[in-house]
Amino acid sequence: MLRLRLTQKEVSCLHHHNVVESAIRFPSGRALQYRLASSPKAFEVTADFEYECICILIPQTVAAAWAESSDVAIEGPPDSDLRILIEKDFQCLHKAEERDPDAYPNPVSRS
Repeated sequence: MLRLRLTQKEVSCLHHHNVVESAIRFPSGRALQYRLASSPKAFEVTADFEYECICILIPQTVAAAWAESSDVAIEGPPDSDLRILIEKDFQCLHKAEERDPDAYPNPVSRS
């Protein structure tokens, strides 16, 4: 399973600029990158691995509808060998010191 959790800023970037990308840097100096892009030419959620970068492509209409709604996730095709899940990142309820202020408010919090 390939699972991405996006903050509010990242969802906005995807919605307005059609791309969001980040990297995990390792002590060796190498990095694993991911790039999530939306395109009017995409017909379904797809993923590939190119040059140490995980590249996910989603239909632009799906990305826009998701960004503008309270929907939590976009899922890849159910019949694919690789399950893809793209989610809005919610604030942690259990560890206040780990809360990301850019995460979405958690729907189960009482505040």
